[in-house]
Amino acid sequence: MRIAMIGTGYVGLVSGACFSEFGVHVCCVDKDAEKIERLKRGEIPIYEPGLDDLVARNVAAGRLSFTLDLKEAMQGVDAVFIAVGTPTRRGDGHADLSYVYAAAEEIAANLDHYTVVVTKSTVPVGTGREVESIIRRVRPDAEFDVASNPEFLREGSAIGDFMRPDRVVIGAGSERAAEVMRRLYRPLYLIETPIVLTSLETAELTKYAANTFLAAKITFINEIADLCEKVGANVHDVARGIGLDGRIGKKFLHPGPGYGGSCFPKDTLALVRTAQQVGSPLRIIETVVDINDKRKKAMAERIVAACGGSVEGRTVAVLGVTFKPNTDDMRDSPSLDIIPALQKAGAHVRAFDPAGMHEAARLLPGVEWSENAYGTLQDADCVAILTEWNEFRALDLKRVKASMKRPVMVDLRNIYNPEDMVRAGFSYSSIGRPAPAGGGAV
Repeated sequence: MRIAMIGTGYVGLVSGACFSEFGVHVCCVDKDAEKIERLKRGEIPIYEPGLDDLVARNVAAGRLSFTLDLKEAMQGVDAVFIAVGTPTRRGDGHADLSYVYAAAEEIAANLDHYTVVVTKSTVPVGTGREVESIIRRVRPDAEFDVASNPEFLREGSAIGDFMRPDRVVIGAGSERAAEVMRRLYRPLYLIETPIVLTSLETAELTKYAANTFLAAKITFINEIADLCEKVGANVHDVARGIGLDGRIGKKFLHPGPGYGGSCFPKDTLALVRTAQQVGSPLRIIETVVDINDKRKKAMAERIVAACGGSVEGRTVAVLGVTFKPNTDDMRDSPSLDIIPALQKAGAHVRAFDPAGMHEAARLLPGVEWSENAYGTLQDADCVAILTEWNEFRALDLKRVKASMKRPVMVDLRNIYNPEDMVRAGFSYSSIGRPAPAGGGAV
């Protein structure tokens, strides 16, 4: 089989490379000439573990290629995927579909045989029908069908998610389109992956429903964590106690500074706007969005409180600035709220992140960037852990304490044991766990 993938961002590049690993011939298209040249040289523009090897292997095998020319990419394809960005539209919170619709027009201009046009981008309900209308208007003679195939890839583990998914959702407009998609995903049938065949509208809504439910789950456990602090309970024990219930499940029950990234913030907001537009408001998700926005801002207050109520003239060391580990993605990361708030309160912020500093330096002016975790801690009055990168999980606490001016740690990811930290001589605070004896502010 042959497919074209429009867009070499996170979704397009990972999906294209993984399809090629299945034995499909994939041509990835982008308008960014510099990005295409880099990809041809084997340079991967995003951080995703294992992606560089996957791309190199399939380029060498002749199954994966990159081009600026959509007409070239669509020669003889069975399907063309739209995997362009759908950022939040300024002003109203709706998803910006301009890139999707522009891709539909370009596809229409280059259709010369029956092709399934697949929306891989996260798009609101009704987008597939509009893509179909655009193509019909531009090329009323074209032979094609539109399908929806939402992605469920987690940054940092996207290749595994693609190769061994919980399910594949396909919204097909016809049986002919459904058969093309079945053939494309045949390798997953062999490992008995559930294939959920639906209408276009159902597939589009399924993607949003999945992400907003997970965002709600994160927000729920964060609020429970706040309650635990008030009543002396331990949120991790609560999470385990409810997570072992098969109706609830244990995933996404880890408290922290709020969700971020490329999906949850924009998808929750987009679904809220869609629901409002059709007169069926989602009050739960509206509240989730509001709580999450406020939570990020409140995390800076926790750090200030741990420093005795003021960070004026003090150095705060920050470990991790990306929204999660194993990615360089800074989109809607809690650090983008926390660090500016600390700076506004008078703190000097020194930070380190294993992958995200290049992008973060552009977004967080005034931050001093270090080459490693221990360099970040030198003469710091406080250290705040914002992202749970593995290399932060087993720091040499004696070295940490010796490096710092004052041994104060605010662990917003709960990666250390409170009692261990107090025994090591730290003033330690975390999320949703009882404060250990001697663990108050210094």
